[in-house]
Amino acid sequence: MRIVIAEDSVLLRAGITRLLADAGEEVVSAVGDAETLIETVERHQPDLAIVDVRMPPSFTDEGLRAAVEIRTRWPEVAVLVLSQYVEERYAAELLAGPTNGVGYLLKDRVADVSEFVAAVRRVGEGGTALDPEVVSQILARSRQRDPLEQLTPREREVLGLMAEGRSNAAVGEHLYMSASAVEKHVSSIFAKLDLPPTEQDHRRVLAVLRWLGA
Repeated sequence: MRIVIAEDSVLLRAGITRLLADAGEEVVSAVGDAETLIETVERHQPDLAIVDVRMPPSFTDEGLRAAVEIRTRWPEVAVLVLSQYVEERYAAELLAGPTNGVGYLLKDRVADVSEFVAAVRRVGEGGTALDPEVVSQILARSRQRDPLEQLTPREREVLGLMAEGRSNAAVGEHLYMSASAVEKHVSSIFAKLDLPPTEQDHRRVLAVLRWLGA
């Protein structure tokens, strides 16, 4: 099986690579950030991508968002998310479609190397490997949850400045962020608040209204 690994910790990345190589699997590339992961998957078209959730630059959910993108663009590539945390929104999105070739394991709960290798092979062969805690948290927190709770601390900062009437440029200047970074945060805010683009509604105003009404 041809595998790509995305993990920002150098030691952990090397450890997983060695472990899988010793088990007879082929690690074609091991990278440390989500952007390089997407480029690597496009170039190598592996059987499986093992992805950490929190990677540079913000160490929030870049890896999991990349995993969702991989499943969308290359559905034939299996994805195994390996994380210390359960990111409910993107985990739910990852599991919303076909679950063949999808896994989500919590690092602290991987207690046996042979079981981990078995999970890797199962996902790579089109099966599923889900930590019960992942499933439990997704189900528990999806019930009537306030969408604002899904925002990251940085997104809340951006939305708070939007509520003050600041433009994207002014938000970026205040937070020392590039225009493209602000745009990405704003787009993520709209998505998490379930504000798709329409001809009638102004999403920026609606987002601010939700913030002020919280």
